[in-house]
Amino acid sequence: MAETGRRTTSGRRSQNTYVDGNTVRKVQEVPQKREYRQPEHSARRKKAQPEITITPEQAARQNKVLSREARRNRAKASNMNRNFAIFLGILGVVIVFCSINYLRLKTECTSKRSQLATLESQLAELKEDNDAYESQVTSNVDLERIRKIAIGRLGMKYPSNQQTETYTTEGGSYVRQYQDVTGK
Repeated sequence: MAETGRRTTSGRRSQNTYVDGNTVRKVQEVPQKREYRQPEHSARRKKAQPEITITPEQAARQNKVLSREARRNRAKASNMNRNFAIFLGILGVVIVFCSINYLRLKTECTSKRSQLATLESQLAELKEDNDAYESQVTSNVDLERIRKIAIGRLGMKYPSNQQTETYTTEGGSYVRQYQDVTGK
């Protein structure tokens, strides 16, 4: 969209015009009033038709008919309102039940999590105690003294090469070695 940039002789800029593309007409903010003339033949018809006059009895009867219809409409609306109110009441009870159930489950879940955290901390403490007792037991054992007793009193000897057998393990098994096993 570009303006032409041309100025009129009065110095004011002319209405913006588009160089390329389609243009949309400007909407009139206040439409001009038009006088409407009826064609003569329709004016004649109106004059030819007699005016309808309503007697007070007819007006009262018409009001009764309207009031009966209004009563019927009001009755239908009130029935619908009752049904809708019942529906909303049932819906409210269901929502309250679901909310209470949700809160109960949420508190149950929270209590289970706190119990789990307590049990995990107890397990960690027991593992630490177990490791401490194991290290205490192994530190109190003098392996050199046991070797001397086994060789001196019991007559045990180190195995010879002929008594030693090697084997290969399958991929799934493993051996846990806690200290070096050498024949010192």
